[in-house]
Amino acid sequence: MGEGARAACVVGWPVRHSRSPVIHGHWIEQYRLDAVYRREEIAPESFADFIARLSERGYVGANITIPHKEAALTMSEPDDRAQAVGAANTLWYDGGRLLSTNTDVEGFTANLDACVPGWEKRAGEAVVLGAGGSARAVIYGLIERGIGKINVVNRTPERAQALQVLFGPVVQPIHWAALPHLFSRTGLVVNTTSLGMTGQPPLAIDLEPLPRHAVVADLVYAPLETPLLAAARARNLAVADGLGMLLYQAVRGFQMWFGVRPDVTPQLRALVETDLGK
Repeated sequence: MGEGARAACVVGWPVRHSRSPVIHGHWIEQYRLDAVYRREEIAPESFADFIARLSERGYVGANITIPHKEAALTMSEPDDRAQAVGAANTLWYDGGRLLSTNTDVEGFTANLDACVPGWEKRAGEAVVLGAGGSARAVIYGLIERGIGKINVVNRTPERAQALQVLFGPVVQPIHWAALPHLFSRTGLVVNTTSLGMTGQPPLAIDLEPLPRHAVVADLVYAPLETPLLAAARARNLAVADGLGMLLYQAVRGFQMWFGVRPDVTPQLRALVETDLGK
């Protein structure tokens, strides 16, 4: 790395689990850039000072992960996506201004595009399981792509209702008990909860009522093959896993920091799969 190297980082608390250095490090090497990407483990009480002096610390931008995404929104100039999601995960400078976005939106839709080309033409109604920050990103992406009805299923109905207030009547809060009936007219199911993640209870739902053209997406990527995706594959339904979203959400940040729009390749996916398996 030369003295003039451009530097970016991922900021979290903790941050050891982040795969972002693996992804961005691969691209830096692939495109032979004079650049570096680091982990920065910053406690919540130190986050505001760290971001206020990000440029002084030599950084051209940063990824933001848990628990700092909401704070990053207030410390930057967010775009419409970050505002709607209520969280910023990517920061970069434009002149002296610190701008932000939420690339989970495009990460989700780009992964679907790659796994199931033309998915939006057969989606019809969508079902989103969960009502947290990831659900907000997914809903924003679905609205961008013209999905006209998004049924949000959450164990706490008030959180699903809050998403209807935020996004309008395109979002319909639905009770879990309504799923079997609802699935018969659903073209896309997205799990945004932690159910099915390693160490968490499985997501126990019956996919049998889904039509044969339905697509099932899971944002969980540890394990790669969640019980939900396994059940979908058993029915020969098209699927999109969480690792693809993780890879595609990294593209725009890299482009803003280093001036190259990187490709998500099978080699990159294999590299991160190996890292996940360690």
